[in-house]
Amino acid sequence: MLSTKILLAEDVQMIRGALVALLELEPDFEVVASVDRGDIIVKTALETRPDVAVIDIDLPGMDGLTAAAALRERLPSCRALILTSLGRPGTLRRAMAAHVCGFLLKDAPPEQLARSVRAVAQGQRVIDPQLAMSAWDAPANPLSPRELEVLRQAAHGAAVTEIAASLYLSKGTVQNYLTAIVTKLNARNRVDAIRIAEDAGWIP
Repeated sequence: MLSTKILLAEDVQMIRGALVALLELEPDFEVVASVDRGDIIVKTALETRPDVAVIDIDLPGMDGLTAAAALRERLPSCRALILTSLGRPGTLRRAMAAHVCGFLLKDAPPEQLARSVRAVAQGQRVIDPQLAMSAWDAPANPLSPRELEVLRQAAHGAAVTEIAASLYLSKGTVQNYLTAIVTKLNARNRVDAIRIAEDAGWIP
């Protein structure tokens, strides 16, 4: 019987070790790599050629969804299964837009992880039904891609001058974007706007 080769990406060492041990209990699984950063997923996958990449959404270096999208472009034979501790509708929508093959909560039963990996390896899409319904019912993201990037950088602690420099914008333009974001989200201020966007899963 051919083994399903798996790459695991999880930054918390204890959880990563537990997931590797859990996956290797399955006779048809082989964990060929485990990494703790999102920005080395593609490089490692190109070296080890896994069938399935099980990727935590919150990773240093590069978030899991961005890494999954890059992996799909560089190694389309490897299918991505996203793990997350929070089932935010906006996050699920981002996952679907990135064409990931599965989206699973970390508190799912262990046997569900094994079933999901097998299904994804066979070309099926695996999404928790309740998460799918919540994503369907949730309001659409009102922010433009540029507004999202400005807000994402602000959420990570970047000052207006830093955001302006990284996006080749003037400070006034960045301020205008932030004002528009607060207005669109009906937020009290920038901090409230960040909270709303993070809760909805619109920014990692």
